[in-house]
Amino acid sequence: MSLIMQTVARFFAGKLVPVSDNPVPILKNDSFVRHYVPFFGRALIDRAVQKIRRGRRPFYWQVAYRVIDGPGIAETGQLDGKPFTVLPDDGQRFYADPFVFEADRRHHLFVEEFPYATSRGVISVAELGDDGTFGVPRVVLEEAHHLSYPQVFAHDGEIFMIPESGSARELVLYRAAQFPDRWVRDTVLMADRDFNDATLLESDGRFWLVGTERFGYGSASDTMAVYCAPSLRGPWVAHPLNPIAVDHSATRPGGAFIRHDDALVLPVQNGSRAYGGGLGLMRLERLDASDVRFAPPRPIGAGPAWARTGIHTLNRAGNVEVVDSAG
Repeated sequence: MSLIMQTVARFFAGKLVPVSDNPVPILKNDSFVRHYVPFFGRALIDRAVQKIRRGRRPFYWQVAYRVIDGPGIAETGQLDGKPFTVLPDDGQRFYADPFVFEADRRHHLFVEEFPYATSRGVISVAELGDDGTFGVPRVVLEEAHHLSYPQVFAHDGEIFMIPESGSARELVLYRAAQFPDRWVRDTVLMADRDFNDATLLESDGRFWLVGTERFGYGSASDTMAVYCAPSLRGPWVAHPLNPIAVDHSATRPGGAFIRHDDALVLPVQNGSRAYGGGLGLMRLERLDASDVRFAPPRPIGAGPAWARTGIHTLNRAGNVEVVDSAG
């Protein structure tokens, strides 16, 4: 349904790009068995190993950080350089979706904290100490529904946060009444929409939100949508070409926009094999009222700085870089 909506919108906008007329390869009869059985076997082994590592945890995420000078992952495209330090947990919860924000020369790490006892995400914060390590995160924002992806930013002399709250079918702008510990609901930006990992960009006097939107019973991770507004508080309207893309490998944001040289780059999750399976860097080529275009994502390569299977989020403020991954 989303593909049909996208095709119709692009057809009437005169932007439908024809697919090259290439013959579809004919698979041999044994192709499915020959390729699927080894894949299935590896998946079973991976699950067993993960279960042993996790112990009794039903699922597990880890946040990591490092203090660096010079190029980071956005510049090198690799998990190399100085090793990351894991943000420890007590085994009763996990941390994910790290965003780092610098205020008054102090770095603050905002994360989704997910206690297994409640099975509902809250937003917590930790501060970087003089020894270069973050303390234990403390809860600063909690609702009756799940919260995650705490994008924190400054605007007009105030500090705001737009966390994900798709399960409540709303997107809310929170304002720091006392940073970083006290937040108040400022404005409901969207209502009756399941909009995930909304990522903010201010460009050419307008505000844009890029994220994935769940339509009906579809996935929350494979359909990109864009909204724009004349001011931060709205009114927010859908881009006429929504949905912008339907692709499990290059639509869901995995961090704030990054300014690299003269380009804007968006980290995007690659969920083609598994949720949290990898991250790419996707250059924004055009964003206006008539069109949205991204270049194909450049995958972030593995490396010794973070010896996990892929990463899920990438953010940086000043010389502090943060990532997370599954398990």
